[in-house]
Amino acid sequence: MVVDRLADGTRIAQLLASELTGHEETFAMLSVVDADPDVEPTDDGAFAYGVAANDTRVADVYVQPDRARIEFMTHPDVTAEAAGEQGLRVRPKAVRPPRTLVFVEDGAQVKWTLPAFRALVAALEGNGDGDETGEDSDTDHAEPA
Repeated sequence: MVVDRLADGTRIAQLLASELTGHEETFAMLSVVDADPDVEPTDDGAFAYGVAANDTRVADVYVQPDRARIEFMTHPDVTAEAAGEQGLRVRPKAVRPPRTLVFVEDGAQVKWTLPAFRALVAALEGNGDGDETGEDSDTDHAEPA
């Protein structure tokens, strides 16, 4: 019996980069940056490349031997919700500003990440809720009575 499952973190990351750079007009604002073509997967995750939107880094992609991990740096709530709705394993990363981790454990799941990137693009264009980092604002913008 042939197993059709792709569980190679480096190849999964390559598939994702291909999806982001060549297949949807929606992702025109996104680019793959600082790519390491010789990246070797590690158990903790080795940096493979960043994803930028108009020259601002919005996500990083790491490779592990059997999966890839996306760290969304902006709009963590929006990206977590979209990825979770696709059945991907999602968890917050408790750093300042907060991040969302999305685990891609199979080559087929690369397509499942695209709604999270679409939601990110929409939020970056001003169509999403919350501020860019997902943090609450400490400033009260209400006018005095």
